[in-house]
Amino acid sequence: MTFERFREYCLAKPGVTEEYPFHGTAVWLKVMGKVFTIANMDEMKVAGEMVPPFHFINLKCDPEWAIDLRERHPAITPAWHMNKQHWNSIYTDGSLKDTFIFELIDHSYKLVADSLSTKVKTELATLSH
Repeated sequence: MTFERFREYCLAKPGVTEEYPFHGTAVWLKVMGKVFTIANMDEMKVAGEMVPPFHFINLKCDPEWAIDLRERHPAITPAWHMNKQHWNSIYTDGSLKDTFIFELIDHSYKLVADSLSTKVKTELATLSH
């Protein structure tokens, strides 16, 4: 997975915007103002070691599925600096197929979109057509 593929895939979804907080060290992709994925954009220290840019993607996940994914895939762990029950870190080390990562992105997007208020969901629906 490259950053360009990740970014293009996410931005093609209705209602998605991107932000680069923390002086551009991370990208936050939001659906209607709520974060559904975060990725590191700079080299950074994680668990005591330096990691390269776009080393991981944090994605929201159903808590039960999150546990199952972590047990089956070494490249999926409890999310770095996020609620570990609801978020996973997906490592972009090439061990997971892009199509599977896109499925996880879709799941995160849907979870966050489904949590929006009725008014905002209605606005999002108009963007989908």
